[in-house]
Amino acid sequence: MGEGRSPERTRRLALGGTANAVTRCRDFTRQALAEWCWPPDPVDVGTSRSELTDDALLLVSEVVANACLHAGGPTSLVLRCTAERVRIEVTDESPAAPRAGRRIDPSRPGGHGLLIVERVGRNWGWNPAVAGPGKSVWVEVDSR
Repeated sequence: MGEGRSPERTRRLALGGTANAVTRCRDFTRQALAEWCWPPDPVDVGTSRSELTDDALLLVSEVVANACLHAGGPTSLVLRCTAERVRIEVTDESPAAPRAGRRIDPSRPGGHGLLIVERVGRNWGWNPAVAGPGKSVWVEVDSR
């Protein structure tokens, strides 16, 4: 561990299919964040601990839902946490890159997942699977 870096805590959840995937991942994330006491105190003025936790849960919901809708369902959820941030990684078996949906009517539901990820997350991206088809979509949330 380098000087000035916070130790990382990691949790993994193996998944298969789409049944209850969003609920399972949100519950898993909520429990991990509570056990890690994330985000740590103090948070910046104007942002509460519960707001940051809600942001992380929203991002889990969006990335997992995208895997369910566009990639046959997630195969795993990995959470990586430091004092500075939490990183959410969702793996699926589709090699297709995530792409924002093109909505003709932005007031209609659906098609806004990656826009939410871009606006709420500090940073996001994706990586091809190391072995076999698939990818990992990740998003980070700052603790401050």
